[in-house]
Amino acid sequence: MSQIKTIIVDPRIAGISGDMFVASLLDLGGSIDKIYTLAEIIEKRLNYCDKFKVRVRDVIKSGIRAKDVYLEIEEHRHGVSAIKIKNYALEVGEESGLSDRGLSIVAAVLNELIDAESKIHGISPDSVHFHEIASADTVFDVVGSVLLLEDLGYLSEDTEIYSTPPALGGGFIKIAHGRLPAPAPATLEILRKHSCKFSSTPVEAELTTPTGAAILVTLTENIVDFYPAIALRKIGYGAGKKDLGEIPNVLRVIEGSTFKATFDKIIVLETNIDDVPGEILGYLVGKLLEKGALDVSIIPATGKKNRPVHIVKVLADYNNYQDLLETLMNETGTLGVRVLETPRIVAERTRKPVQVTVMGKCFDVRVKVSKTKAGKIINVKPEYEDLRKISEELNIPLRKVLKKVEEQLKDYQQQ
Repeated sequence: MSQIKTIIVDPRIAGISGDMFVASLLDLGGSIDKIYTLAEIIEKRLNYCDKFKVRVRDVIKSGIRAKDVYLEIEEHRHGVSAIKIKNYALEVGEESGLSDRGLSIVAAVLNELIDAESKIHGISPDSVHFHEIASADTVFDVVGSVLLLEDLGYLSEDTEIYSTPPALGGGFIKIAHGRLPAPAPATLEILRKHSCKFSSTPVEAELTTPTGAAILVTLTENIVDFYPAIALRKIGYGAGKKDLGEIPNVLRVIEGSTFKATFDKIIVLETNIDDVPGEILGYLVGKLLEKGALDVSIIPATGKKNRPVHIVKVLADYNNYQDLLETLMNETGTLGVRVLETPRIVAERTRKPVQVTVMGKCFDVRVKVSKTKAGKIINVKPEYEDLRKISEELNIPLRKVLKKVEEQLKDYQQQ
């Protein structure tokens, strides 16, 4: 059975910033060499940046070991437009070897920042000038994050990313426009735009930055209060720069795996039968299946007065359960049927004809293909009725037909 890689970003502890996210991905095993190379490209490409050096180290934050990304920057960034920063980031990303998808994510993150500033100041996106965000470290944070996400395989189609609600913090921050309460207006605008819920940590410090918020909303819309059930593989911690006292100033990112399926609801019809012959029950099963029942079970049980009974259990879709209910009552004469709505988790399934060869003869067999939400095949099952017809036509045991067909379907399993 195929597993879906699942990533959980957990900024509930101390928020999220670009450098914390880069550090947490490095702690998960992302390539440090790629980050050093990125720093060299930034120093060369950004004409307002004279020096850009990066150092990665381990630090302790309230008893938790975490990776810290320390930057040495010398720059003169006055008058650099937001569009120019975006173009720089795309140039740096391309030279760093980002894929087209990676470059599109870089552009999306910068667009979030530009749109937020445009909304806050009431100006067109083309007129936006970043201030604090104009620093070369924004290019590093955005491109570095995407670079490491690709390096770790977290941007593949069979990966799902979740996040807990980011902690915003409090107190005041000093920006180009003055002294404002945290979080920064751009952070709130980005979260508002995506209806992204947030959490609270009682500290007098900015925890989630505009860049951190922009990265988060670009990567996922799955904001969850509780971790989804996964098999844990790796945990990475990225350190923030401030000391938050008893609260560890870290961003936690988790890699795990899960079987991804689709949530669904079905109707269960159920009744107890104690006076219907076996022949009628056998006929009932066939008729219910012909009318579209998803499944029918006859379960032996003991009823009132210790009499043997049969529980007839029918699984039905919403659109036809009333017809099945009527059939069940008409064929059995039962006076009552329990109707239950129940959730279920199912793999996404399709049916397709596949040509197989048995005893030198070709047959078309309908095959049920079960897939994850991401499209990965997890199971391939031939239809029983088609196998039965082959068995009868060739006069060979059904089990031998099944074995030969399954051997020819192995290619589907490996997709």
